[in-house]
Amino acid sequence: MPKHKTLTVQPATQPLRGSALVAGDKSLSHRVALLGALAEGTTHAEGWLAAEDTLATLRVLRALGVPIAQDGDRITVTGVGLQGFSAPADALDCGGSGTTMRLLSGILAGQPFATTLTGNDALRRRPMGRIATPLRRMGATIESHVVGQRELPPLTITGGPLRAIDYTLPIASAQVKSAVLLAALFADGPSTVIEAGPARDHTERMLSAMGAGLTVDGPTIRVVPPTAPLRPLGDGAGGPFRIPADPSSAAFLVVAATLVRGSHIRLPDVGLNPTRTGLFELLQQMGAKISPENALTQGGEPRGDLQVAGSELNGLPIGGEIVVRAIDEFPILAVAATQASGRTEVRDAAELRVKESDRIAAVVAGLTALGAKIEERADGFALNGPQRLRGGTVDSAMDHRLAMALAVAALVAEGPVRIERAEVIDDSFPTFVPLMRALGAEMAWECEGR
Repeated sequence: MPKHKTLTVQPATQPLRGSALVAGDKSLSHRVALLGALAEGTTHAEGWLAAEDTLATLRVLRALGVPIAQDGDRITVTGVGLQGFSAPADALDCGGSGTTMRLLSGILAGQPFATTLTGNDALRRRPMGRIATPLRRMGATIESHVVGQRELPPLTITGGPLRAIDYTLPIASAQVKSAVLLAALFADGPSTVIEAGPARDHTERMLSAMGAGLTVDGPTIRVVPPTAPLRPLGDGAGGPFRIPADPSSAAFLVVAATLVRGSHIRLPDVGLNPTRTGLFELLQQMGAKISPENALTQGGEPRGDLQVAGSELNGLPIGGEIVVRAIDEFPILAVAATQASGRTEVRDAAELRVKESDRIAAVVAGLTALGAKIEERADGFALNGPQRLRGGTVDSAMDHRLAMALAVAALVAEGPVRIERAEVIDDSFPTFVPLMRALGAEMAWECEGR
């Protein structure tokens, strides 16, 4: 039987202090491998995130014939070009990674063979019609598991010559946008994608750096299929592509230091791409003391150090475009809101329903188990603060971001918190627990056979 792991977190008895190098950005780590495979030449990257989700991307690319060497946070991808992929012998297992499945679908739509993509239980519940629709319009054949009106994995994609497309995204989603942009590289003419909101733009930045004919004019992105090989990724000066620390992972440490009185921490080299900094901006509006320093742009990606100090927070209404720029951070934002004075209301966040878990329901259930009073809404949640949180046992819902958010909540609870099935943290941030311990938090693992 597989073993689940329970994480026990004690209430903080001292401020969090020190410097912590957060794990590399997950979005960039996926894309370095996937886009590096499309180049002709070798991509070297440092700061790569070795986590369950990103390792799934390496697995499927190797099965498609892409030579990849990985040693800790260093990775070397020998690109095979747009048409150098090999048909895999078996179905490709994407684990729990929606990024792997959706971005790879865009590439496979242009390949002259059929491939089946599958994943774990959580991934097989996530919607894939949003990528299947535009890829079918471009000429790919895609079979899916249909439940009611929803298309779910497994996906069987039979690729081939693709037609150009002019496509308006129905939702603000970097994964859907990226799938179409990658498929557009294989099309018979220029394609345009019009965004529904400011989703993260790592794919566009990388493709531009690789020499793809890509232009951005407000919400409109135009892609001209390349007539020359795509260049490998690098730092622009002949060195490796350096991946900054993941702002979505840094968010947990930022909120922890904000909530634990007297804390002061430094997080070096955090990615500060403006499509990813929504949570930091919201926390600053709530009163958090977050100070970016030493800002620079390297490899096309803004980055800098963050200084964070313990702060008193105030609630606020949250909705509109900033929701997209903070979409992965709402579990930890909810924790911050429990300690903020006044009312926090989140709306326009229905996309949380189709993440690794139903994150609205899971966040409400997790915080309710710790004694919080929080109102679930169709597209968000609302609560008044500050609230006292109690100790107890909660479940991760097999969602890495919920597990870490509950661990941070435990620091300001009145008793120890046991988080069951917390091994899911390894999906995105395997060093979370040791980093938190190094800053002064008391956390301990307990294995249990199931």
